[in-house]
Amino acid sequence: MNLNSQTFDAESDQEASSRKRDHIELAFNSQVSDKRETRFYYEPLLSGHPTENSLGCEFVGKQLQAPLWISSMTGGTRLAHKINQNLARVCAEFGLGMGLGSCRSLLSSDKNFPDFDVRSIIGSNLPLYANLGIAQVEELVVSQKIEMISALIENLQCDGLIVHINPSQEWLQPEGDRFLQAPLETIQQLLDQVNFPVIVKEVGQGMGYNSLKALMKLPLAAIEFAGHGGTNFSMLELLRGDEEKLEQYKSLVYLGHTAEEMVEWCNLIKLELKGNLKCKECIISGGIRSFLDGYYLINKLDMNCIYGQGAPFLKYAQDSYEALRNFVKYQIDGLNYAQAFLRIK
Repeated sequence: MNLNSQTFDAESDQEASSRKRDHIELAFNSQVSDKRETRFYYEPLLSGHPTENSLGCEFVGKQLQAPLWISSMTGGTRLAHKINQNLARVCAEFGLGMGLGSCRSLLSSDKNFPDFDVRSIIGSNLPLYANLGIAQVEELVVSQKIEMISALIENLQCDGLIVHINPSQEWLQPEGDRFLQAPLETIQQLLDQVNFPVIVKEVGQGMGYNSLKALMKLPLAAIEFAGHGGTNFSMLELLRGDEEKLEQYKSLVYLGHTAEEMVEWCNLIKLELKGNLKCKECIISGGIRSFLDGYYLINKLDMNCIYGQGAPFLKYAQDSYEALRNFVKYQIDGLNYAQAFLRIK
């Protein structure tokens, strides 16, 4: 035995001793008999540990390095510039897609343009989508000014537009807009007049079976669930208002559908529509707490899909890039682990 191996053995013995001491000291605090994850079969014999990222997938016509989407959040506020730059930067590093926050302010002024101008950061190969509310889209459709949306997308060098559907939020918002027609009509009119991809999403309460079915009949790039269980913009608006309004309307915030419900419905609708299915991609979001939630749901949905998160990204993006980067790395490493050792029940 040479000197190097003796040194290695001594170091190895010391590390092992320390590790075993930790095991003894922590054993009684490591009991988890009252908590068990029941959505998966844990298969410890069927794979080695992942040594590289193998999560790459195609979504809305572009290649991602992981099935993870940064859902639309903010714009036009003091912190928006830092937040969006951090988000675009982490997308570029890890190969993710991103939806911008509401770009409504850019329809009337370029003042906040730098907050949204992140194409040079995210790069040309990853999906970046602008975002407008259905009320703004309806106004531009009715006034025959859809070219303003095209100009917005061109100026931001975005791949397309996300339209967020938010009747409850607008109803409860002190400054809220009122829709003149059903959002479905507005979306159909928009699709008839534009040649860029369109994604339709809700804003925290999800969509019922019939709304999903109507959207899946349209040539949309994707549907984003934004289901009940994540950030609820109806509650957000009530918290901005007075206490009496909160007391009278708080029951409305509990309406809606979870991402898991919508996954089941989309699977049924796909079978029902068959050849009439035109929208074939989804972003599963709303109440996604961890990579396990995302992994489970994208494997349950029988469509090309990824999962999205908003608030968790926002939490870290307004702190520091390093904090955001660590969060994303944990997500991706966790997904690689899940792919190796977990099977969906």
